[in-house]
Amino acid sequence: MPTVSVGRDRLFAALGRVYTQDEFEALCFDFGIELDDVTTEKAIIRKEKHLEEDVEADGDDEVIYKIEVAANRYDLLCLEGIARSLRIFTGSEATPIFKIASIPRGSMLQMHVRSQTSQIRPYVVCAVLRGVTFDEVRYNSFIDLQDKLHQNICRKRTLVAIGTHDLDTLQGPFTYEALPPQEINFIPLKQEQNFRADALMDFYRSDMKLKKFLHIIENSPVYPVIHDSNRTVLSLPPIINGAHSAITLKTRNVFIECTATDLTKANIVLNTMVAMFSEYCENKFEVEPVEVVSYDGSTAIYPDLSCYKMEVPLSDIVGPIGISVDETQVISLLNKMQLQARLCSSNGEPCISVSVPPTRSDVLHARDLTEDVAIAYGYNNVPKSKPKSMTIGGRQPLNRFSDKIRAEVARAGYMEVLTFVLTSHEENFDMLNRTDDGNKAVIIANPRTSEFEVVRSSLMSCLLKTLKHNIDHPRPIKIFEVGDVVSLDASRDVGASNNRRLAALYCNSNSGFEEIMGLVDRIVKIVTHSPCVKFGQTYYVPSSEPEFFTKRQCKIVKSDGKQVGYLGIVHAEVLRKFGIPDPCTFVEIDIEALL
Repeated sequence: MPTVSVGRDRLFAALGRVYTQDEFEALCFDFGIELDDVTTEKAIIRKEKHLEEDVEADGDDEVIYKIEVAANRYDLLCLEGIARSLRIFTGSEATPIFKIASIPRGSMLQMHVRSQTSQIRPYVVCAVLRGVTFDEVRYNSFIDLQDKLHQNICRKRTLVAIGTHDLDTLQGPFTYEALPPQEINFIPLKQEQNFRADALMDFYRSDMKLKKFLHIIENSPVYPVIHDSNRTVLSLPPIINGAHSAITLKTRNVFIECTATDLTKANIVLNTMVAMFSEYCENKFEVEPVEVVSYDGSTAIYPDLSCYKMEVPLSDIVGPIGISVDETQVISLLNKMQLQARLCSSNGEPCISVSVPPTRSDVLHARDLTEDVAIAYGYNNVPKSKPKSMTIGGRQPLNRFSDKIRAEVARAGYMEVLTFVLTSHEENFDMLNRTDDGNKAVIIANPRTSEFEVVRSSLMSCLLKTLKHNIDHPRPIKIFEVGDVVSLDASRDVGASNNRRLAALYCNSNSGFEEIMGLVDRIVKIVTHSPCVKFGQTYYVPSSEPEFFTKRQCKIVKSDGKQVGYLGIVHAEVLRKFGIPDPCTFVEIDIEALL
């Protein structure tokens, strides 16, 4: 959960009254946030620098409140948002109405998007805050909110990157384009030297803050860049802004641009930025729009600060909470949570019509309204009641059956291992002499390491890899695993399905084929006690899998001909790829087919 650090005195000034620590903790609890820690700026610096208590640290003795907020409440990531929400919650302020400045379309600032941006970062949204009054605390809060958003909804700038600029130093219209790094030259923020973009990547490799963002664009043939009409570089998203348009305490007009790979997230981020700091504008809560002109000729005006409507039956809101309140009370409770509500009816049933403001992007469903009503009503005020039904938790049949299989295989002298569900593409296919037809394995997008590229579609590579790392153990080596494999499945809503498997591996100076067959015979004998599972007299059928020797392998089939597993002597080429010198026999069985 995100933690926001705010100065206590500044926060109380914004709230319009002074609280004791206990009173403020109670207020936070009632609102659904938590006062996590109380410290000072000096204590924070001392902790960051690992200084002893007797060593003097920089900073002052201002009391700092660290407040923990919900991860999806982006409007609470700064002092302005917390103070405003608490004022509305306590009834000392009404929910603000955000307005778009009335500007003729021909006089509106424009951002022109070039087609090359589709190769790397296709979206951009913009807005202007006019007549902003900054002081040091407001300025720091403005910067901190950007950092919090970058770490949260922006997913460390991979989805959205925020750029803020002093508009008075620039000349519109602006251009968002993607150019080869050799063609981009500018002076980055907090630097005095002009850098070419590719050289800038090398320069920031030693920067503790910025080096973790370089991977987003450094391997692309083109880098995103924003210019004004004089070809002055505003920013090289998502890495750094230009020094020319840096914001200072004297800045009066702020140009905000958000480049993104996700347009929905970009809109949420832009709305959050302008909603939090438009209260410092000359015309309070008014934002100047910017027209974004795409390379295909389409246009859009940002930001979109309109409210969207929800109509929810009263029973759907209060029913899950278990409280008896009328429509007027529900409307009052929703208003405390910044949700403007009024009474309406649908088919004779009382309904609540709710206007969700742009600051509440977390409200997506009627259950979100239920949660807000419960918070405003007070969880401690909800009457206790006995459950209408009594249930006793139990184990899933598949898990219970899996444990019985584990116990039976362990009694046969095999040692259980537990391996990673993720593996490399090479181990899942090439090293097993298998080919990837694209219809089996679930591929991981942007894997952190080459060892975790796919979700395993078989347990075989995992057991062979385990054997490789324990090859010095005395023979015979008998290991097994009961675990899930994952395969693509278009019939499932997530596009993939899990399948519980048993796999066993025998390694010795000889292949041990008869050992594995004996294990299979024992399992078949056990499961045939169930009337749902039937095996014929012969349940071994010849097969031709590439990971086994020819004529030294077979399928395991039930009496209806359905395959439930396979076994065989592992091919010498597969053993060589895994670095295993001794012959091995392997079996894999679909446990779910035996239930």
